[in-house]
Amino acid sequence: MKKRIVLWGLASLALACAVVVGAMAYFHTYSPDRGKYPVRGIDVSHHQGQIDWRRVAADDVAFAVIKATEGGDHVDTAFATNLRDARAAGLAVGAYHFFTFCRPGADQAKNFISVVPNDQPLLPPVVDIEFGGNCPQRPSPEQLNAELQAFLGPVEAAFGKTAIVYLTDEAEATYAGRIAARPLWLRSLLMEPDRRDWIYWQYHNRGRVDGITGDVDLNVLQGGREKLAELFAAP
Repeated sequence: MKKRIVLWGLASLALACAVVVGAMAYFHTYSPDRGKYPVRGIDVSHHQGQIDWRRVAADDVAFAVIKATEGGDHVDTAFATNLRDARAAGLAVGAYHFFTFCRPGADQAKNFISVVPNDQPLLPPVVDIEFGGNCPQRPSPEQLNAELQAFLGPVEAAFGKTAIVYLTDEAEATYAGRIAARPLWLRSLLMEPDRRDWIYWQYHNRGRVDGITGDVDLNVLQGGREKLAELFAAP
């Protein structure tokens, strides 16, 4: 009897290990249907360290959205280098701003506009709205919308393009449909978003791309190369 229990325990452990290994393999290799979403991209910041953008471009990456600013005065230390080198590697490039809940939107717009050059083609500016890493206050949809409008007005005027709003799952549940109506960039890890009104879909937060050491966010664009060219075109 004891022998049976031991064998049963070992078999159960082996099965559990196999399930874990299978789940990890699925997580690390997940990729949306390339026939449906052929245009791939990444978003990066200084956290990715030094990037070999030519190797990135050769690894089926067509666009890169690069962190430029945060709040009213923070500038990502790698932004200028990443923007220059990604553009030189032939990628369609854009910039994003991490929107903090504890600074006026107008101040944040000034920060973004002062850092991101607009003398060459860029993808539409992105404003990143999420709770992780943000200040602890949680504005109501009405409060956030007022500050967000104060950000979007100057930024869209400066770059001549309608901005894209990035929402994590939690932020989407709280604010989607209740703040400024803009094209969306949705974060939905390993699962296609249950809505279709998005431009970018971030499907992985621990992806791997040649030319980057460690994890990187992976995205797809809804639409083919023509849509990417349209977004990247001069205003």
